[in-house]
Amino acid sequence: MRTKLERIRADIEALAAFNATPGEGLTRLSFTEEHRKAAQYITEQMQQAGLAVRTDAVGTIIGRMEGTDPAAPVVMCGSHFDSVKNGGNFDGPAGVITGLETARVLHENGVVPKHPIEFIAMIEEEGARFGAGLFGSRAMTGRLGEQELATFTDPDGITTGQAMRAFGLDPAHYADAVRKKGEIKNFIELHIEQGPILENSGDAVGIVETVVGIKEVEVTVTGRPDHAGTTPMDMRADAFLVAAKTAIAANEAAVAVGEGTVATVGKLEVRPGSFNIVPGKVVFYVDIRSKSTDCIEAVLAAVTAKLNELTAGNGALSYALRMMVETKPVQADPHVCDLLAESAEKLGLTSRRMLSGAGHDAMIMADITNIGLVFVPSRGGRSHCPEEWTDYDLLQNGIETVCETVQRLACE
Repeated sequence: MRTKLERIRADIEALAAFNATPGEGLTRLSFTEEHRKAAQYITEQMQQAGLAVRTDAVGTIIGRMEGTDPAAPVVMCGSHFDSVKNGGNFDGPAGVITGLETARVLHENGVVPKHPIEFIAMIEEEGARFGAGLFGSRAMTGRLGEQELATFTDPDGITTGQAMRAFGLDPAHYADAVRKKGEIKNFIELHIEQGPILENSGDAVGIVETVVGIKEVEVTVTGRPDHAGTTPMDMRADAFLVAAKTAIAANEAAVAVGEGTVATVGKLEVRPGSFNIVPGKVVFYVDIRSKSTDCIEAVLAAVTAKLNELTAGNGALSYALRMMVETKPVQADPHVCDLLAESAEKLGLTSRRMLSGAGHDAMIMADITNIGLVFVPSRGGRSHCPEEWTDYDLLQNGIETVCETVQRLACE
């Protein structure tokens, strides 16, 4: 193999050190000091690999290798380097390191491609700080809006725009990050699977053919705070009760529509938040995913119907919906999938075609280019937790596959 296992290991461990919660999993939120230190490391590694490095208007790091035809569309490779709270060291960084190691290999072997290659490291894919993920790719594809920068906040009430400004970026120029359709030939991303299929099958790499669609909806239920001891049950406007029954309705609707559809309520804020006060306001999030747009819409309709039912006839109860993330199911490019399979076979690696139940930047980049998404095994299928792990040699298999494919695409 042309990639170096010791460098891959060193990169994973170096990035893992930029962490707000040592000993409790990885927490690296966007526009924080941990983000800044990780970005500096990535930038330095890109420069050492001979890349010309810049940061776009929203914070994505881009290292460029020129081709013999500078005007040709770019082959792009990378992922994100932010994390969830108390997550693992591989979700996102594995794909960023894939780009770093591919750049090193091409540089060391004197490869001069026809197409320029850009190796990227995106931010805020998880949405762990401001509630709306896929930030870097949405900015790059024109899906990011000024209103989001001004109104989406972290738990401390800091808007995305304010955090950007404090980090040294100007949110007024967010649109400068947009890349035009036709400017990027391909986008290739490696990611840990975050599920058990590859580990159970024994295959070295997964080649994603379809990424599920996602709708993430913020629901605010407003009721009336009252004394928990003196307010009769039939006279309450309990916001939490509405939220709880709606969460159950979302679950039941996902099961009913089938086709692998899932619905999750994983974040909920109860206000005022005291054991002896009837909840007066609840903000919660419904995450709906499916390979079928119709199934997603059916679950959302069930959620809305339940909210209407629960708030009807009680003037003290109301609700509001805000769409946080909305993507349709996405198909990977068949030609890229075939090249990835051929590259794996050339390297003596087994591969399988797969569905991705998780959202990734690649599915957003499909708006403007042909995508490829590669999975490597996750131990026990675990992810978004401190126990998240992929053996370094298994990660190297995926990096080798991407490296070979990126070189082929850039030389076409």
